[in-house]
Parts: sequence; structure tokens; C-alpha cells
Amino acid sequence: MSISWPTDALTHAKRRSFQRPDWLAPPAWRNAASGLGGLLALLALWWIGTDVLASSDGFIRHFSPTAAIPKLIALLSGPDLPVHILVSLRRVLVGLGLALAVGVPLGLAVGRFQRLNAATSPAFQFLRMISPLSWMPIAVMVFGVGDDPIYFMLAFAAVWPIVLNTAEGVRRLQPAWLSLASSLAATRWETLRHVILPGVLGHVLTGLRLAIGIVWIVLVPCEMLGVSAGLGYFILDTRDRLAYSELMATVLMIGLLGFLLDAGARALYRMATRNA
Repeated sequence: MSISWPTDALTHAKRRSFQRPDWLAPPAWRNAASGLGGLLALLALWWIGTDVLASSDGFIRHFSPTAAIPKLIALLSGPDLPVHILVSLRRVLVGLGLALAVGVPLGLAVGRFQRLNAATSPAFQFLRMISPLSWMPIAVMVFGVGDDPIYFMLAFAAVWPIVLNTAEGVRRLQPAWLSLASSLAATRWETLRHVILPGVLGHVLTGLRLAIGIVWIVLVPCEMLGVSAGLGYFILDTRDRLAYSELMATVLMIGLLGFLLDAGARALYRMATRNA
């Protein structure tokens, strides 16, 4: 007597036979070790280029890791660099806050209303292609010297990924969710709070992560204009003092802080999407 298995059962059995067991999956520590290995390889290339291949009296030796890393440790324990770091982080947070306050409502409206999207899409695409730094002279003339023009340029740089990702999140909402809310006689505020905002949260956080990367790049040149504190200002100060090891240490600090900000944004996205 022959036994005939259902097609679905056979397909499921084949898939399970080719599926990797959980104990063979690479653990988290192995991925972390691979990332650390890449960073160590980058450090080795930096050391080879500045300490090994460069001549003993070469100018490039001022920027070597053997000079910059100890100087960075010394600066972090001193009174100056932590103050500049806090000032730069405050400007980033203010710029991102302004971009979120403008970008999320605008993205919700653009994604919800097709006519508004058609009317604003060409203008938004035009404006977002203008470098935020090109607004620097105009921002100084309008807002004066100080933090205000920096806030404007950071917010201008950050708002576009937030607007576009929020609008895309609204378009990707399941129509059944909106129909269900309407059938339950939910008000517009209730629909926004319980259906739309939770549904677009992942897209908003993706836009925020992109905005953080853009803002962190724009911040340093912005701080080289008419301010007396911040990482960009400190780079100019080290250049004027011919303190090249301090300059390279500040560049390292900028990269480290940017890495941590991006890691925080990724962790926030994972938390939000896991709880959704």
C-alpha cells in the first residue's frame, strides 16, 4: 500500500530540511567581532600610512594615530573639548527637533492628500537639492551671527528626509485599517493617534536616521562661522594654534560621536518596530 503525502506537506518538509538550524546561525558576538575587525583594519591602514610609510620628519606624522589617540584621551579629560561636544550636540538636537516639528505634520498631510502631494512635490524636490551650506550667507544676514543661523541650516538639511519618509509611510498604510477606523466611527484625531501615527512610526524613524547623518555632516562647517564654541570652531582653533595632533583628535571625536548617534537611531528604530 502506498502512502501519498499532500503537496503542501512535502513542500513544507523540503523547506525545513534546507533551513539552517538555530544553533548554526552566527551569534551576535561574531557579528560584533567582524565589525571590530574592520575598525582595527582601518586603524592599521591609518598607522601604516602615517607612521610606517611616511618619512621620520614628514609633516603627515602629526596626524598619526600614535599622536592623535593619546591627545584625544587627554582632551577628553580636560575642560575644553567636553564643552565643545555638548554645544554641538545641543545644536544637533535643536535642529532635529525643529525638523521633526515641521517635517512630520507636513509629511502626514502630503501623504494623505494626493492633490497636495502633486502641488508640493516639484517644489520639495527643488529645495532639497539645494545644499544647506549655500544658505549660509543668507542665514547670517537674516538671523545674524550666532546659533540661530546654525539652527536654520541644520533644520533645513534634516527636514527633507523626514518629510519624504513620513509621506511614504502614510501611502503604505493598509487601507483596511483606515476603513476599520471609519466603520468604528473614529474621529480624525483618533484615527491619527491610533492608526496613522503608529503605522508611519517606522518610516519617521528611518527619516530621522537619515537626517542625523546629514545634520552631523553639515554641523561642522556651520560651526566655523561666527561662533565661539562647538567642534567646528575647535577645529579652526587647533589649526590656528598649529596643534595638529589636537586637530586630528577632534576629527576622531567627530567620527565617534556620529557613529554613536547613528547607533542610537538604529536602536530606537528596532525598539519601535519590535513593539509595533
